[in-house]
Amino acid sequence: MLRGRIIATGSYVPENVITNHDLEKIVDTSDEWIIERTGIKERRIVSGNQATSDLAYEASSIALKRAHLKPKDIDLIIVATITPDMAFPSTACILQDRLGAKNAAALDVNAACSGFLYGLHLANGLIKSGLHHRVLLVGAEVLSKVTDWQDRSTCILFGDGAGAAVLEATKEKRGIFSTHINSDGSLGDLICLPGGGSRNPCSRDSILKRLNFIKMKGNETFKIAVRTLEELVIKTLRDNDLDPSQLSLLIPHQANIRIIQATAKRLAMPMEKVFVNIHKYGNTSAASVPIALDEAVQSGRIQDGDYVLLEAFGGGLTWASSLIRW
Repeated sequence: MLRGRIIATGSYVPENVITNHDLEKIVDTSDEWIIERTGIKERRIVSGNQATSDLAYEASSIALKRAHLKPKDIDLIIVATITPDMAFPSTACILQDRLGAKNAAALDVNAACSGFLYGLHLANGLIKSGLHHRVLLVGAEVLSKVTDWQDRSTCILFGDGAGAAVLEATKEKRGIFSTHINSDGSLGDLICLPGGGSRNPCSRDSILKRLNFIKMKGNETFKIAVRTLEELVIKTLRDNDLDPSQLSLLIPHQANIRIIQATAKRLAMPMEKVFVNIHKYGNTSAASVPIALDEAVQSGRIQDGDYVLLEAFGGGLTWASSLIRW
């Protein structure tokens, strides 16, 4: 049976670092408060006119080099993002052109923080069907450009970055064993960006109302995320006849250290088996999981034969997971 296998990863974050102490100068907050509530110490922010496709290009180039592939070897590009360069063409098409991946179809996926795992679901399904053989999957965000730097409840959370993975077909007993995607649109107002679309197009009024920035109801989101992620991880393991103790590593979306810790506690998983890098980057939405995955691979936290579980929860609401045997 065919399945997708990740053969290489890559990631890229901007050089510009914004620390909690920097934020203390622009909003009423403190380093201690941010760390205690979120686990975030700093985040990376683009400079100048850097766009999402620029970050995606850097991460993709690294992943392709590690895979020993040329752009022409890729037959599909999927970019998960909520901060595209523009409404259209897709960021994936912009990336395809810049890479020179002339043999690849290209499309964007919008599932907020779950975007990379939604993309993994699509990529794996297309590989299993035989329709595609090599897929470049990217999660990339420039959230700093849709963050309200006057809102102390949200501006402390977000950062910019990109992560990429190259998948190819395999018949081996490794690769992506299962993917699970879910959504609940009735709770979409918990995390949203209300301005700039056809409902509230960009106008003087929408700008004055600051509708072009991320809006989030943090407390409600926290409670739902913890419960939902626990149920999701349990279902993923059960569907694959695995016990949490058999996991080598859990790689969660890096949204809030308290969500990560609460999920691990409910699963009776030691934090030593949970990958955490939120302190360095904050919440990078669709880029969060692939950046963490790449760092886990490069640091030797993942070895051949390891069972690795990826999970994420985000706007939509959306949530998703994937079990991988490396």
